[in-house]
Amino acid sequence: MPSLIDIRRRIRSVKNTQQITKAMKMVSAAKLRRAQDRTLASRPYASMLRKVLGNVAAAAAGNEGADENPLLARREEKRVLLVLITGDKGLAGAFNTNLIKAAQRFVTEKSGAAPGLSVHFELIGRKGRDFFRKRQVTISGDYVGLAAKVKYDEVAAIARKAMEMFSNQEIDAVYIVYNEFKSVATQKLTVSRVLPAELPEEASTVDYIYEEPPAEMLAELLPRYVEMEFYRALLESTAAEHAARMTAMDAATSNAAEMIEKLTLYMNRVRQASITKEIIEVVSGAAAAE
Repeated sequence: MPSLIDIRRRIRSVKNTQQITKAMKMVSAAKLRRAQDRTLASRPYASMLRKVLGNVAAAAAGNEGADENPLLARREEKRVLLVLITGDKGLAGAFNTNLIKAAQRFVTEKSGAAPGLSVHFELIGRKGRDFFRKRQVTISGDYVGLAAKVKYDEVAAIARKAMEMFSNQEIDAVYIVYNEFKSVATQKLTVSRVLPAELPEEASTVDYIYEEPPAEMLAELLPRYVEMEFYRALLESTAAEHAARMTAMDAATSNAAEMIEKLTLYMNRVRQASITKEIIEVVSGAAAAE
């Protein structure tokens, strides 16, 4: 049976841990608010860009040069670029673990469906980088610290690199694996194909008049669309990471409070048993003296 000093020391240790997890929860809540606002603000723009792209693609359909855009070229997938977006820090529950498992599952399924297929990794986030650096995989690039303050120019540079590799036929497809932010308690694991670009099939019934040839407009819009997909994925992942960390720290704080309550109850029982034992010894000693 542990002594009262040991139990008090453990209670004090758990209380210190509880203070840390509570502070981390508050920090994550503040960061989540900002990240959530940016994520929600980007969705209407991305949706409208996709809609405009669909209208321009419908107008350019059949025109000379529309089908020759390198970002629309469909080839047999022999070389695939997988962009994995993880967090730079841990203590976010299963957030990073689920992403890494999804990337491994993607490689297994693709390799099983197409023997001889090679997967190149573009790793955004320290956790994914540290994990796959120890594995025998081909890493085209890794980026750390982008999620701390998401900047469009930095993310667009990664997207342009992927588009250049695709246009030069170094790779045949580009996929992104990330967590999409749904709510504070829910994140959706998403695997989406970015290249070759999938043009929206639903186009507006309005007959627009274009000053520039639709094929030229399509060539200008496609790179922006791909850049926006990368940027939006990183925004979604950042918000989802803060939400996951806040939820994990909230659970840790609650567990610490429960443990403190149990340890306090156990300490009181030990102290009561010790007092009872001392009383019995005093009474027994007094009886023996008589």
